[in-house]
Amino acid sequence: MVDIVFSRWTTPILWTLHEYGRQRFVEVERRIATITPKVLTQRLRQLERDGLVHRTYHAEVPPRVEYEITELGRSLAPLFATLAEWSPNLERVEEARRAYDARGGGGGRSA
Repeated sequence: MVDIVFSRWTTPILWTLHEYGRQRFVEVERRIATITPKVLTQRLRQLERDGLVHRTYHAEVPPRVEYEITELGRSLAPLFATLAEWSPNLERVEEARRAYDARGGGGGRSA
């Protein structure tokens, strides 16, 4: 469960599909500006395999592919809402990281 939902790109992809509905690859890519096409392709394939995303291929010229979140993926909506509520804390996380890095990290000791 944890590896499905909390992998680095899964949550932003599912959130984007949940918020904006059915989208083409380039639309998802634009909305998640920091993801590479290779990683987006890998994650979308994995999410499709997991049953969280549905891929529709339209045999047109040029071919068109669209992605949308499935009902199973939508069942994660309460988790997305909680994450959205928590997101103002991200600045505090960044501050903690900067302070930690300024101290030189963990000092070579393991926890």
